[in-house]
Amino acid sequence: MAGPPPHPHTCATSPKGPEDLYLTPPPWDIGRPQPAFLALAAAGAIRGQVLDVGCGTGEHALMAAGLGLDATGVDLASLALETAERKARDRRRPARFLHQDARHLAELDESFDTVLDCGLFHIFTDDDRAAFVDSLRSVLTPGGRYFMLCFSDRQPGDNWPRVHRVKREEITATFADGWRIDSIEASTIDITTDPDGIRAWLVALTRI
Repeated sequence: MAGPPPHPHTCATSPKGPEDLYLTPPPWDIGRPQPAFLALAAAGAIRGQVLDVGCGTGEHALMAAGLGLDATGVDLASLALETAERKARDRRRPARFLHQDARHLAELDESFDTVLDCGLFHIFTDDDRAAFVDSLRSVLTPGGRYFMLCFSDRQPGDNWPRVHRVKREEITATFADGWRIDSIEASTIDITTDPDGIRAWLVALTRI
């Protein structure tokens, strides 16, 4: 696709710009970290310099900051970033939030030990996906880990027409070179509009 996707974040259902998506709370903005990422944090898997890509209103970067880690969140939605910064002030957590396209992370001129992605990977076209993976490699240290929650092809229905239902085989093909796939597990993305959430893949990869 020429140009950027509608918004590099979770569950975009219409071709709105980044700012429009946060005029009212979107269903993926649940006001707390996703349980799958909380479990990773509890297990000690989130370490070092942490980057949250497509951070939205910042819950996962703030979670990392709450662990005492150096945390940065990036997104294209200024309204979401303003909310994230307000949360950081209110909670007294020193997370940093930047307006940055996740397909061009090299522009940050920084490196990270852990990258978190809740609902970003699954919105990309094939070309944007390749650019995103290259972008990840540019900032993730060798041995660094990328944790992804993405929409799964196991999700029934057609309520999310603009979100790609990702197959396990797509994940393994996308990360075939320069990555070790540590695990691909069935999981859930919590949303505010359905108590059952969205069926997802929780993926753990290591840059090699």
